[in-house]
Amino acid sequence: MPVAAACRRGGRGGAVIGTIQRFFDRRIQKAMERPETSEHALRLATAALLVEMSRADFHVDATEEEALAASLERYFSLTGAEARELMALAAREVKEAASLYQFTSLIDRHFSHDQKRQVLEMLWRVAYADGHKDKYEEHLVRKVADLIHLSHRDFIQTRLRVEEERARGA
Repeated sequence: MPVAAACRRGGRGGAVIGTIQRFFDRRIQKAMERPETSEHALRLATAALLVEMSRADFHVDATEEEALAASLERYFSLTGAEARELMALAAREVKEAASLYQFTSLIDRHFSHDQKRQVLEMLWRVAYADGHKDKYEEHLVRKVADLIHLSHRDFIQTRLRVEEERARGA
């Protein structure tokens, strides 16, 4: 019997999925109960989204990596070395991740509306770092905005703000 059918019928597949869900819920909950882990998990989740953005157009450019590191340094008050270490950890997490949800769910639950907008701005900065915005990069920002429950207005406003910064040379 297919797993989906077993789940609908309350069969063994549903129990297995429930067990897996409880396992991950307990692990995530334990991690989030510790303040130092919580801060680290949020930094890692943010960095993972930025790493994913740098790879969205299938070409990682040095200027994108520089923008990524600068964003992490500025937003989290990190040194250059700390930002690079966080980027390396995030790259490993992205490689092992099945989806963006594990990162966006943390950001959605623990960041304020303004902090979420700042994450979008960082994503746009990385996207524009190589001088152009690729359709895959725009799609990723839109997807993240949806997953962290930001409006289309926030999506547009953050993009325009970053475009204005670039036009001013800031």
